[in-house]
Amino acid sequence: MASMIEHTAKVLRTSYQKSVAAYWDSERAPVNLRLGEVDGLYHHHYGIGDYDPSVLEGPENTRDRRVIEELHRLETAQAEVLLDHLDGITAQDRLLDAGSGRGGTSFMAHQRFGCAVDGVTISEHQVGFANSQAEERGVADRVRFHFRNMLDTGLATGSRRAIWTNETTMYVDLTELFGEFSRLLEYGGRYVCITGCYNDVTGGRSKAVSRIDEHYTCNVHPRSAYFKALAANGLVPINVVDLTAQTIPYWELRARSSVATGIEDPFLTAYKEGSFHYLLIAADRI
Repeated sequence: MASMIEHTAKVLRTSYQKSVAAYWDSERAPVNLRLGEVDGLYHHHYGIGDYDPSVLEGPENTRDRRVIEELHRLETAQAEVLLDHLDGITAQDRLLDAGSGRGGTSFMAHQRFGCAVDGVTISEHQVGFANSQAEERGVADRVRFHFRNMLDTGLATGSRRAIWTNETTMYVDLTELFGEFSRLLEYGGRYVCITGCYNDVTGGRSKAVSRIDEHYTCNVHPRSAYFKALAANGLVPINVVDLTAQTIPYWELRARSSVATGIEDPFLTAYKEGSFHYLLIAADRI
């Protein structure tokens, strides 16, 4: 028992981290669970691409199922775009999913590349859920999830060919995070980030962005902070893609769904007024 307490104290180092862990340990939102039940891939991120308007038409008694399936298609498409930006991955490589949630993108990476993947999260509930999924999929020897802090993973220096974060960087200090990623990546290794960030040009957090922070117990960073922290840690952007316009249809459909949480309107407002951007950044370790 004492060793478990000591391990938890090492992983959850601050009161803020404890509050974030508590949030995700208790999270059972249908917008995550019902979408994951479509095909067994459980994501904790948003979607991109135009939705099929026919899902809102047709028989009323099957409308909800059609919308859920379409939202899941869009969130899986987002993960595919992230994986598209991982460069030259082979079955011999080891990857890190930092802030791995219930494991969806880790399983997709293993299926695509045949590589080994470690996921880390400060939610013990998510770790247990994702490892159970790995057992059910028969890949527990290659895809593993750990109760660890992505700011201090304990993984070996230079042991990763690639690392990604998918909507998790708003919970941590970017300079500290990218310092850890720089340590973990081999020379020439790739880091891919998809994140929401506020637009420096508009002069700080808008009211809508502040509502997003409050809803998720997070701290959205300004766009400029990403590039400053990357440069400070030997991570050089090779691709920057503005996904803002591509994510708006997902939010418009989600707002009309049975799994809407009430945060849809702030997201749509922030994106459409230009105070919030949805970016993909791919950077190489030099």
